[in-house]
Amino acid sequence: MHDLIFHGARVADGLGNPLLEADVAVSGGRIAEIGRVRACARETVDADGLVLAPGIIDAHTHYDAQLTWDATASPSPALGVTTVIIGNCGFGIAPCPPQLREWVMRNLSEVEGMPLEVLRAGIDWGFESFPEYLDALRGRGCLPNVAVLASHSTIRGLVLGEEATARAATAAEVAAMKAVLREAIDAGAIGFASSTFENHNGHGGVAMPSRLAADDEFETLIGVLGEAGRGVFQITVGRRTPVAFLEEMARRTGRPMIYAALLHNERMPERTARVLGDCEAALGRGAEVYAQVSCQPLSMEFTLDNAYPLYGVEPWNELKLDDRDALGRAFADGAFRRRFRDSLATPEGGRLFNGDWERVEVAGAATPANAGLEGHTIVEVAAARGADPVDAFFDLALEEDLNTVFAARLLNADDDAVAALLTHDATLISLSDAGAHLTFLCDAGFGLHLLGHWVRERGTFALTEAVRQLTSVPARIYRIPDRGRIEIGAWADLMLFDPANVGISRARRVCDLPGGGSRLLRDAHGLHGVWVNGVRVFDGADYRRGGRPPGHLLDRFDA
Repeated sequence: MHDLIFHGARVADGLGNPLLEADVAVSGGRIAEIGRVRACARETVDADGLVLAPGIIDAHTHYDAQLTWDATASPSPALGVTTVIIGNCGFGIAPCPPQLREWVMRNLSEVEGMPLEVLRAGIDWGFESFPEYLDALRGRGCLPNVAVLASHSTIRGLVLGEEATARAATAAEVAAMKAVLREAIDAGAIGFASSTFENHNGHGGVAMPSRLAADDEFETLIGVLGEAGRGVFQITVGRRTPVAFLEEMARRTGRPMIYAALLHNERMPERTARVLGDCEAALGRGAEVYAQVSCQPLSMEFTLDNAYPLYGVEPWNELKLDDRDALGRAFADGAFRRRFRDSLATPEGGRLFNGDWERVEVAGAATPANAGLEGHTIVEVAAARGADPVDAFFDLALEEDLNTVFAARLLNADDDAVAALLTHDATLISLSDAGAHLTFLCDAGFGLHLLGHWVRERGTFALTEAVRQLTSVPARIYRIPDRGRIEIGAWADLMLFDPANVGISRARRVCDLPGGGSRLLRDAHGLHGVWVNGVRVFDGADYRRGGRPPGHLLDRFDA
C-alpha cells in the first residue's frame, strides 16, 4: 500500500532524459516505484497524459522575514516551487538581538523594497542567534522546503553594530564574524551570502554593511566554507568584485561561487559576454563559478514617492524619501531635473534605469483626466505634450500628487540576447527575488514562464532540458541531496502541469500582508498540482489548508 500513485503521467525526471509514460508511486515522502504500478494507494491521481516533473528549486528568494508569519511562502508553491533558498545577497534577519531589530527592518525596507510597516507588524522575533532562527522555522513549519544562507550584512551588524555601515572591521571583529558564520554553517546553513553591489543601500541611502567589508574580511569569511568542507557562496556583485576573485575563492576553498545578477543591458552588452566568458574559463580550470540569470524581463511598478528603480540615478540619493512635500519640491525644481538628465546621459552597468523612456509606461493614472495615458510610454506622453521625457515624467507625477503608477521594463528585455544567457553552461536560471520588492514586481513564477515562453513559444529549450535546468541543476550546484529528480528513493517534490498552456498570468495587486499592506501576485496557468515530500500543497486553485506544513528545513548537504 503506497501513500500516493500518479497514473498515466508523462514523466520528466529532471535529469534531461526523454519523457517516459509511467505511473509513479510515493511512500513515506519518497519515490517508491516508477513504471506500471499495480499496488494500491491511499490517494491516486489520474495524470491523464499531463507532465509530472520535480518541483522547481528557487535559488534566489528573500522569504527570510515572510516565513515567520506565512508558512506558505506565498506565492511560490502555487507557481510550482517546492524548495526555496533564502538569505540571498546577505540580507537575512538572523542573527539579530532585540537592539538591532529596528535597524535590520529599516535596512530591509529600503534595500529589498519590503514595506516597513509590514515588517514591524509581521515578523515574529522568537529568536536571536542563527541556530535559533532555524529552530523557529522548524517549529513553525513551512509549506515548501527551505534552505538558509548565512547573511553577511546581518552578521556584520551583530558584531559592529550600526558602525557596520560606516567602516572596515578590525582583525578582532573579523575573527568574531568568522565565529558567528561557523556557528551558522554548523547549525545547517546552506552557505554564505553577501553583496558589493553599488545599488544596495539601506535606510537613509547608506551602503549596506557588506559593502564596507575589505577583501581580507571576504577572504576570511568565505574561507569558513573551505574549513567546513561544505556550503556555497552567493554574492550580488558590484564593480569591485570580478569573476577572477570568485575563481580564486573557489580554488582556495573548493566550494561553488554564485555570481549575481547577470542581466542583459542593451546599453552595455559587452558586460554579459565578458562575465560569461570569465565563468566559462573558471569552470574549465576546475573552479565552480556560476552566474545567476533570469528568464524574465526585469520589470517593476512604482510611484515617485517610492521609486526603487531610480535610486541609483543621481541626485536621487539626496532626496528625503519619507517627506512627500520635499519630493514634490525637488521634482519641480529645474536644477534637480538637469542633474537627473545629466546623470542619465552616462549609462552605468550597476544601475537599474539608464534613461530608456520607451520602456517606461503609465500603468495607472491617478486622475480621470489622464486615464487615456494608461498603456502609453513616457516617450509617447512627451511627444503628445511637446516636452522632453524627463519633464513629461515629472510633470505627470506632480499633476497627480505622486500617485501615478509607472511600469518599467528595466533589463533583460531582448529575448535573443537573453537566450544566449539561459543556454550557457556557466549559468543558473533563477533570480526570482521572491519575497522582496513586493510592491514593485512578482517574478516568483520564473519556472512556469521558462516552460511556457522559452519552451512552448520560442523553442529555445526542449521541455526535458528546461525541467532539468529548474530542478537537478540547482540541486547539484547547491549540493541538495535527493531532490530535483524523479528516481527511486528521491524525495517526492513534484508538480503536474499541462505543457500546452503552462505559464503565468499578468501581475495583480492584493492587500493581504500584515497590517493590510499590498503586494503584486501572479497566478499559474496549466498547473494541476504541487506536492512537497509527497503531500499535495497546491491543487491548481488553492493551497493545502490544515495540518502541519510538509516542507523540510534543509540543513544537511552534500560535500
